[in-house]
Amino acid sequence: MGSVQRSAAGHRAAASAAHLIFFTSKTLAKLMSMSSRLPLAGVLRLGRPSDIWFKPALSVVVAVAPPNLALLVLDRLDLAMYTMAGSLCALYAHNRPYAARARALAWVVLGMLGGLAAALLAASLTTGAVVLVTVGAVLAAVQKVLCDATRIGPPGNVVLTFVSSAALFAPQSLAQVPGHLALAAASGAWAWLVGMAPGMLRPHGPERRAVAGALDAVAGYVEAGDVGGRGGQGGQGGRGGRRGQGAGGGQGGRSEGRARRHTAAASRLHAAAVRPHTTATTAVQAARQTLLSAGRPSETRRALERLLVRAEVALAAPADADPGLLRTWARQARGNRPVPEVDDLTGLGAGLASPRPLWRRVRPLAPLAVRVALGCALAGFVSLALGVGRPYWALVTAASLYQANLTLTWGRGVQRVVGNVLGVLLFAAVVPVAHTGEVALVLCCLALNFGAEALMGRNYWLGSVCVTPMALLVTEFAGFQEPGRLITERIVDTLVGALVGLVAAVAVPDRRRQRVVRTEQSAPRTLAATGRSQRPHPDQRTGSETTEGVRP
Repeated sequence: MGSVQRSAAGHRAAASAAHLIFFTSKTLAKLMSMSSRLPLAGVLRLGRPSDIWFKPALSVVVAVAPPNLALLVLDRLDLAMYTMAGSLCALYAHNRPYAARARALAWVVLGMLGGLAAALLAASLTTGAVVLVTVGAVLAAVQKVLCDATRIGPPGNVVLTFVSSAALFAPQSLAQVPGHLALAAASGAWAWLVGMAPGMLRPHGPERRAVAGALDAVAGYVEAGDVGGRGGQGGQGGRGGRRGQGAGGGQGGRSEGRARRHTAAASRLHAAAVRPHTTATTAVQAARQTLLSAGRPSETRRALERLLVRAEVALAAPADADPGLLRTWARQARGNRPVPEVDDLTGLGAGLASPRPLWRRVRPLAPLAVRVALGCALAGFVSLALGVGRPYWALVTAASLYQANLTLTWGRGVQRVVGNVLGVLLFAAVVPVAHTGEVALVLCCLALNFGAEALMGRNYWLGSVCVTPMALLVTEFAGFQEPGRLITERIVDTLVGALVGLVAAVAVPDRRRQRVVRTEQSAPRTLAATGRSQRPHPDQRTGSETTEGVRP
């Protein structure tokens, strides 16, 4: 009887394995068939740095340095992982007004502590790698859904997932958990103070920057409309002349070639005209959301609201707008100078909807949760099967990929791989310096933290070049390790996480989200509809509305 049962169990296991292999191969085949439609152009292109690129970079250094230096003095750098968990909360909410920033940072710290507590408890209760990877995948899915539902903004869920996943594989006893959580909580409180400190000097800084950015973006759209209109008219005239020449002269082949070139030029002209409008619409929407979250109205906020209405009017009727005046208002809105006074126009607050309850925002994200959990779990399991000592790197890589659609997810995967490969090369160059002593190790980590945040707004891959060696050096706080093994494991986990993450994105499509994206891209949007939409605070470093993170 026992042998029969074992045989049946073996058959079931073999059938399950065969089914998994068939499913994976089918999904990989589908991904390969789609690869020709997944673009590479522009994925690695560098953007312009934002006006505030140095603010998050300085904030994270100020948040990380005191706890790490204190541990260095106490000769307990092995605890730096827990203090950095709290310090990294300073990365969030730089684009929010200070009233909203205080709330957002508090929730980020609490969310970080919740994920860290769950991870430390799991690590103290079991050493089973499969169980720990499963817990990490579930935590990653929960963190992703909550960050998207609350629209916390960049860097999104990835920092939280990095913290909790790394803690899962840190040797831990149950008695140590409260002390480690206390270190993280103290560092999180310090990060909250660092994030709020600039408000003492410029209490309306985020609102001023947002409105000034909207005015500049609308001015750019108005100017582009003037140039595009003149270019379009000239193109039509040229097209007619070429048609006549082709018909009269019988030059069919050359005429068709010219027609194709003209069509391509017209497409580029149309794209050049659409891009400023999209940028302006996003900037106006960001400024609106910023003002709405600023808390109690003040005289400065009311003046900024009136300027924003002028930007909305110019966006709706660009032919009647003066781009020079818009740029003048933008310059005056920045800094601490008095906000320009303009005539009051009605309508800024009309028709604004209150935010939906959290549970109604969580429910549509179920496919996303399944995709993240599946991708992270499979990435971790494959990493374990390959014998990699830190499967949480593959798990975090998979968690970092998921965007609004497969094209963006593909682009993020390419950026992740390129940035991490270049990052391990930078680590190989930096590690001899870091190994000269603990002081050098701490200073190298601080420099890489600054570089990551300073470069992140240019492109994901460029920021990852600094993030990767920083994450590798963090593992050495408990003791110096062999660099070759760290480099190999990081590259393997990056490739595994990126590949498995893409497979999960194809296997579990979010059709509802794709329909929403297609509808928003094709349907015209009125200013009232833009105001009623509940969107995340776009990142002022990148101009992006994505809530995805770009951290380890």
